[in-house]
This record gives sequence, structure tokens and C-alpha cells, in this order.
Amino acid sequence: MSTKFIKEEVKADGRFERQKNHFTTPFGNEEGQLPVEAGRYRILWAPVCPWAHRSIIVRRILGLENVISVGTLDPIRPNIERTDWSFTLDENEEDPVLKIKYLSDIYLSTDPEYQGRFTVPCVVDLKTKKVVNNDYFNLTKYWELEWKEFHKEGAPDLYPVERREEIDELNDILFHEINNGVYKAGFARSQEAYEEAYELVFNRLDWLEERLSHQRYLFGDQITESDIRLYVTLARFDVAYHNGFLLNRNKLIDFPNLWAYARDLYQQEGFGDTTDFDAIKKHYHLCCLSTNPYGLLPKGPDLSIWNTPHGRDRQIY
Repeated sequence: MSTKFIKEEVKADGRFERQKNHFTTPFGNEEGQLPVEAGRYRILWAPVCPWAHRSIIVRRILGLENVISVGTLDPIRPNIERTDWSFTLDENEEDPVLKIKYLSDIYLSTDPEYQGRFTVPCVVDLKTKKVVNNDYFNLTKYWELEWKEFHKEGAPDLYPVERREEIDELNDILFHEINNGVYKAGFARSQEAYEEAYELVFNRLDWLEERLSHQRYLFGDQITESDIRLYVTLARFDVAYHNGFLLNRNKLIDFPNLWAYARDLYQQEGFGDTTDFDAIKKHYHLCCLSTNPYGLLPKGPDLSIWNTPHGRDRQIY
């Protein structure tokens, strides 16, 4: 079974254009914003999803695990008419806190007129049992800024004030040309749209490969927001995008700097321990792609290579 798009997401020329986020009220202390309270919210995610994964990485790095609870969805979509996510990994096949079986249950109870795809990450207010935010583009920054009072001691500054303009500029590039770029290729419905996205992705990967030859991370020797956003796509590249989305010019392991950089991050807290390659493979190859009619799950690759020495901590730039 493949992903069903809403009609607005596939243009007449075959280009994929991702739907807009529906629940975008920001967290904060001003009137009309979502109040920042420990224990009040639950984030729903699927480990397969890069947009959700980066929110979970930041939650782990900043020490928000006991402040914001998490519910995990099955990587295999349920075999029902709509494109949905299910809680079949949990006892009684329902989220133990929200007591719902499908992600759509909470979306439609929040807004019965909701017409889009049911997406993760999705933040639910446990007081109202309503979805309050699914704004994956800004969610990590809310964790970093608005939830600062709950950060663990010694938590890194992932969004330093002196770098914010540069980080925002790079994040926008990463979104259009890498994070969403791979989907523009994989979900294209014309040869022209596919080839345009293919070139977009690899031109930017070449640029990133050169950038990372001069510095350990995207902004020097400190991990920032941008590194997390790039990592989630790199982690999925060889096991899903290279073959499943026909991005077959190179694998990640063919880029010496990007591959070492990805391993460097993977081996740090919050990255590798939240990366579920088995779930990623199951989702992309068993229910996301229409080119696998016999439901064959790729056996490889050998994931031990992610723990091989990367040397970037000892490299002099």
C-alpha cells in the first residue's frame, strides 16, 4: 500500500508540493500561545518520519523526556481506506494515555472538518485531548527556546543567538533541497519533475560535502539545529531514499565528509539511540512505495558500519 496524497499535493506537471501544517499555534507566554507546562503535552511520532525524528532528537538532547511524554506509532500503516498511522505497537493496540487506536482519531476529534493527511509529529494537549501543534518546521525551535526552563543542566545551545539568522537561512535551504527534496524526487509523477528534484538534491549534497571538509559541523565545532535537520535525511538516505526514491547517483557512503559527519552524529546521545533503521526500512519498503508488490523487506545494510571510527573529533580544519 502506498501513501495517498491529498489532491493539492501533486500538481498538474507531476511535481510534489507538501501540504501546509494545520495546527501552528506557537508555544510561549503571550496571550493566545500554548502555555509551557511540564506534563501537559504528549508528542506523537513514528520513528520512520524524519520530521518527527528531529523533534525527538532535540527532546532527548535537551533533557525534556520527563517533561513532554511521547507516543509511538507503528511504522507499517494500517490497511484501511485512508492514509493513517496506528498504535498497534501498544497493548490493546491503542495509545496508553490517549486511548486512541489511530492518529486520525485525535485529529478528527480536534477538527471534524480536517481534510489533510494525518501527520507526525503531532503535539496533543492532555488537558483538552486536542491536537495543538503539528508544525514540524518550528517545533524543535520551541523546544530550544520556549522550554528552556526545563532543559537539563549542561544542555547545549542548539540555536545560539549570534547564529540564528545563518541557521534559519540554512534550515530553509535544507528543507527545500534536502529534507523535502528527496520527497520531491520520490513522489514525483513526471520524468521532468523527478529529474529536477534529483539534480536539486545531489547539487546540494555536493555543496554540503565541500562545506564539511572545512569544519566538523555545519557551523564549526558546535552542533546546532541545522545539523539535526540534515542528519535525519542522511540517516535514511541509503536504506530508503537511494533505492526507493531513485536517488541513485551516489549513496551516502560515497561522500567521505558527509558519511563521516553522519557517523559522528549517530554515535552521540540523542542521534543513534533514537534512530530505528528497522522501522525505517519497514515503512518505506513495505507500505510507502508502490514498486514492491511482493512485500520484500531489504535484509541489509550492515548497520555496524555506523559505529566505525569517524575521526572528525581529531581532524584539524
